[in-house]
Amino acid sequence: MTQNDQSAPPGAESASDNDNRPDSGAAASPQPPVDEVAQLRDQLLRALAETENVRRRSQREVEDTAKYAVSKFAKDVLGVADNLRRALDSVPKDASETDPALKALIDGVGMTERELLGAMERHGIKTVQPLGQKFDANRHQAMFEAESPDKEPGTVIQVLQPGYVIGERLLRPALVGVAKRPASGAPERQIDTKI
Repeated sequence: MTQNDQSAPPGAESASDNDNRPDSGAAASPQPPVDEVAQLRDQLLRALAETENVRRRSQREVEDTAKYAVSKFAKDVLGVADNLRRALDSVPKDASETDPALKALIDGVGMTERELLGAMERHGIKTVQPLGQKFDANRHQAMFEAESPDKEPGTVIQVLQPGYVIGERLLRPALVGVAKRPASGAPERQIDTKI
């Protein structure tokens, strides 16, 4: 008879039987104190909140990157749009009426400008044309001030170069002339400094 064929003597229990039997002599595992459980729960909630904040921040950064990735390229293209406009503005108004070749050239440059501006707008790039609006230092750059009796001081009276925005971000400020109060106009209001 081999060793494996031998059966255990009667009354002897195997180790596996001991594992299945309830242990009446061992003490139950101690429960952690209530304040420790509350502290661990608080740490878990804080970790979950931080994880959610990181996820949202990452998602917002990905969206911003996709939205504003074209910014550098757009800044380079703005010069092209400016030059197309300058070309159109440099032609005298009545010159295109007398020369059909010049009229065709002006029409071609105009179509090219419209196509470029349309492509930029499809990518979220918009022109800022502030003529007649109140000067906004966040979107405009004042190049000069001129007296203007019919305009309120601080109003944009001339746009030297249009500005551009992409989404809500400024790509380039508009270069503008701003109205100021005429020197020979109505007398300045006196401010009462008496208390």
